Amino acid sequence: MKTIEARGMHYRELNNLIRKYYQNGIKKFLLKGVNGQRYIGSGIKGSPHLTIEGTPGNDLAAFSSGISIAIKGNAQDAVGNTMNDGKIVIHGHAGDAVGHSMRGGRIYIKSYAGYRVGIHMKEYQDQIPVIIIGGKAGDFLGEYMAGGVIILLGLDVEKDEELLGSYCGTGMHGGVMYIRGNIPSYKLAKEVKTASTTEEDLDFLKDCLSDYCSIMNLDLNKVMAKPFTKLYPYNKRPYGKLYAY
Repeated sequence: MKTIEARGMHYRELNNLIRKYYQNGIKKFLLKGVNGQRYIGSGIKGSPHLTIEGTPGNDLAAFSSGISIAIKGNAQDAVGNTMNDGKIVIHGHAGDAVGHSMRGGRIYIKSYAGYRVGIHMKEYQDQIPVIIIGGKAGDFLGEYMAGGVIILLGLDVEKDEELLGSYCGTGMHGGVMYIRGNIPSYKLAKEVKTASTTEEDLDFLKDCLSDYCSIMNLDLNKVMAKPFTKLYPYNKRPYGKLYAY
C-alpha cells in the first residue's frame, strides 16, 4: 500500500501522484489529511483501491470505471459523477448531486445525503447503478432519473425529522426507488407512483443491503424488518408532448 500525505497538497499534484503510482503497478493507496482536494480518482480505468482519511472535494471518482474507494469521513458534492463501474463507500455524510448521471457501480453512504442525489442516473443492459443512503436525503431525490436504483433507509432520522425533502422523483422516467417507511404524498413529484414491495423486490433489497450492512456493521434483519415503499415513474417520456409535433 502506498501512503500519500495530502495535507496542503494541490489537487492536481495529488491526482498526478495517484496516476503515476497506479501506472507503475501500485493498486492500494492510503490518502491521509485529505481536505477538499477535487477530482480524486477521476477518470481512472481499472481497479485500484483508495482509502481516504479526511474530506475529499467535488467530483470524487468522476468518469471512473472500476475504482474502489473507502472514505473515513464525509464527502463533498458530485461523488461518482458519471461513473461507469466500481464502489464508493462513505462512512459519513455526502453532499449534493451524488451519482450525477451515474451509469454503473455502487455508492454507499452511511448517514445523510444532500440535494439531487441520483439526478440523471441511467442504466444500460446489465449495468444497473445503485445508491444506498443510510440516513435522510434532501430535495429532488432521483430527479430526472432514467435508470438504476436508489435505496433510502432513514436509520438515523429522529422522530421530528423528515426522511426526505420535497419534489422527490421530479422528471423521473426510469429506474426505481425504495424508501424505508411511509412517504407523505406532498413530498412526491407528479411523475412518480407508489406501490408496496413484492417478494421479488424484497429479494433484490436483501441482496443489495447484505453488502451494505456488512460494510456498515448493521444488522440486515433489523433493517429489513421495517416495510419499504416502492417508487416508480408513470411513464418513460414524461415530457414527450412538449417536444413532439
